[in-house]
Amino acid sequence: MGVGWQEILLILVIVFLIFGAKKLPELGKGLGEGIRNFKEAVSGEKDKESDQTKNRDNEKISKDN
Repeated sequence: MGVGWQEILLILVIVFLIFGAKKLPELGKGLGEGIRNFKEAVSGEKDKESDQTKNRDNEKISKDN
């Protein structure tokens, strides 16, 4: 029940007809930058959380000593 190659081809043809050949590279670039920014934001949030956890653990160790 997934999307087959024929459906993907049809979608690509429709996108090509709507936006034209000159706009497609700009759209691809914008999409790539958006995905990259999203990945950076997601990984940055995880890094902040792990840093906070490490700081709490270090504080607990310092208090125990």
